[in-house]
Amino acid sequence: MKQASWGEGELREALCLMMIGVCIWIAGTQLGMFDYLLHFTTFHHLHDLLMLAICMSFGLVVASIRKSFKLRQAMMARDFARDRAESAARHDALTGLANRRFFKETLDGRLSKPGSAAIAVLLIDLDRFKPVNDVHGHAAGDAVLCAVADRMRALVPQGGLIARLGGDEFVVMIDYGEDSEAVPRFAQQIISALSKPVVWEQSRVEVGATIGIALGSESGSDAVSLLHAADVAMYQGKREGRGNFRFFHLDMGHALKVRARMEADLRLGIERGEIEPFYQPVVQLPGRELIGFEVLARWRHPEQGLLGPAEFIALAEETGMIADLSWALMRKACTDARSWPAHLQLAVNISPLQLQDKQLPERILAILTETGFAPGRLEIEITETALVNDLESARVALKSLQNFGVRIALDDFGTGYSSLYHLRELQFDKLKIDRSYVASIPLGEDRAKLVDAIIALGSSLGLSTTAEGIETASSVGWLADQGCTYGQGYLFGKPMNKATTDGLLTQWSDAAGNIVIAETGKDQLTLPKAVAA
Repeated sequence: MKQASWGEGELREALCLMMIGVCIWIAGTQLGMFDYLLHFTTFHHLHDLLMLAICMSFGLVVASIRKSFKLRQAMMARDFARDRAESAARHDALTGLANRRFFKETLDGRLSKPGSAAIAVLLIDLDRFKPVNDVHGHAAGDAVLCAVADRMRALVPQGGLIARLGGDEFVVMIDYGEDSEAVPRFAQQIISALSKPVVWEQSRVEVGATIGIALGSESGSDAVSLLHAADVAMYQGKREGRGNFRFFHLDMGHALKVRARMEADLRLGIERGEIEPFYQPVVQLPGRELIGFEVLARWRHPEQGLLGPAEFIALAEETGMIADLSWALMRKACTDARSWPAHLQLAVNISPLQLQDKQLPERILAILTETGFAPGRLEIEITETALVNDLESARVALKSLQNFGVRIALDDFGTGYSSLYHLRELQFDKLKIDRSYVASIPLGEDRAKLVDAIIALGSSLGLSTTAEGIETASSVGWLADQGCTYGQGYLFGKPMNKATTDGLLTQWSDAAGNIVIAETGKDQLTLPKAVAA
């Protein structure tokens, strides 16, 4: 548009110059000025000077026209640069989509017009995007973002607007008119489109999407309110399993405030050392000799009392605090166990997010060095889910730890995605049978066969096995007969703090340092008095 306007200006200027020339010609021919000038130059012999003046005038005209063109080109370049700067300020450089600023301005403009009640805002957050950058590199992450942008462009209806808010967050505004089903239908189309793999070099990268939806009729009258409401709904979808969409409703606002308060408390709790290790006994079967403890996190909240891991571990993972929490917990547990009998081991869980940390071995070994805890007494437990994201990184990290004497256990075996290939390639030291399998043993022979198969699989691969959640003496006998190596559960003792554990170890150790856990009832949730081996 700017270039067209400059073309029109040049045409007008040329017409003006032509009109001036015509006027001079009329004055010269009709008023006899040309005849007078010729007579004057002839009488005074000034022909050469006249030609010189005409040539100089022609040169000045050409110079003026050239200068005018240069000036206009400079102004056009300035306007083009200004347009580029305005576009860059209103669009995302990577995907070419609108940015947050442009989206908010446009949304506010639409909301100020009649019929804004039919406006829907969909906030889209990509699932499993962080591992793309960690595993394949940022170039792959950029390629995924561009592919996501292209797929959503193809879906957004006429009159809609799509923007990238930053990172892996996108937002779409649509006008659904009188069709109330258009919004959920459109949201499902986006989820389906974004769940398809993106081809990157020789790999197929898979992400997904969770969507929060806010309607103009229910979530506020300005862009900020709608975006906030959509964000709240999106986080609700994340908590409920990802890969879905959720509409905002007022109850979510209260839940978000509670979550924000919990998040702030957890951050302070980690800094203040309120997360402390509790220790659940692990015994050898069938003799019930105590061989160590599994470390379980407990939060001594200043207002809510002692909280179990179900109350805060998921929140720590979602907010990225899980690493700080885990390292602090491991450091404290290693310090606590340093004075215990040297044959007692510690089993510590590692989050799937931590397994993606390329410095995982260095961090663990630094804690062992700092606390003086022997690597051979530490066992790292990882879940099957952690193996899916990046098998090669897991192999390198776990092998490095094993080279220093740290043992590796596959936790909750049978509930995730592991395969014989994983078991062979990663060379675990132990399989932990999930408590759901152990609890099903008394329910029938078919269910017991599953546990028997897991124990036999571990034995064939040279792995020891630990059965979790043991609560009955009959289960202990059956597991021992099948060849299960270790057991833990309320039958042997509930998780205890350091003071309780220290007291029991001191009271019940024999001269040789052995401790045997006696049989207890299901409801007796304290470590019973030891029987000398």
